Amino acid sequence: MDADVNALHDPVDAGLSLEKIGLVTLFIQIVSWISSAAMIFGGVVPYVPQYWDILQSRDAEGFSMHVCLALLVANILRIFFWFGHHFELPLLVQSFIMIAAMLMMLQLCTKIRRESDMSAKKKYLLDFHRRHFWDWSHFSDYVLCVLIFVAVGGYITYLFLSFPTFVELVGFLAVFTEAMLGVPQFYRNHVNQSTLGMSVKMVVMWLSGDLFKTCYFIVKAAPIQFWVCGMLQISIDIAILHQVYKYGTQERTHLR
Repeated sequence: MDADVNALHDPVDAGLSLEKIGLVTLFIQIVSWISSAAMIFGGVVPYVPQYWDILQSRDAEGFSMHVCLALLVANILRIFFWFGHHFELPLLVQSFIMIAAMLMMLQLCTKIRRESDMSAKKKYLLDFHRRHFWDWSHFSDYVLCVLIFVAVGGYITYLFLSFPTFVELVGFLAVFTEAMLGVPQFYRNHVNQSTLGMSVKMVVMWLSGDLFKTCYFIVKAAPIQFWVCGMLQISIDIAILHQVYKYGTQERTHLR
């Protein structure tokens, strides 16, 4: 009798188990989609408050445009790396979006700097003046520089794509350059002995994004270059936030 009852309940229990498994699988899939979306668009989010601050204040002096240089180089190299070592697709899509965002930042900064100092001597890429590198007066010079880098870098990558050592080196340079993106801002803050003009929200978002990104790299078993340099980024973010506290304290003391 007991055997008959168990036999009647087994299909129901099995159905419930399958339903639970299906719900868990769906939940995991949704979390994966959200994580991928966060990776694609999350990298751009920290620059929204900085872009808005510059737009509203009409002052771009507090933001280091070398941050844009670091991110452009890093993401272009990451795209080159993908051709030799396919990694997570969201990371590839993120690179294209980040390149577009950094070009927008450069366009705004060059426009405002030119408007704020109309009497300054115009500086051009084709002057080939080393001291003026990445400090040009027109956005078109930055675009031309990026196109030259893409053309030369793409050609070299095409020639050596069959060499694993070269491919891994490109991958390392990509993530290492990105890991060092906070260094120009750190240096600018140090020289100015102030963080005025720099969006603190941007740096806080850098830190939260880098924490998420590094965990994502580890969970997704991304190439080792990615998560090692992610940890380096976190360290630099914390150092910049320390500058915010340090210089903010000094300014408050001076005002007293």
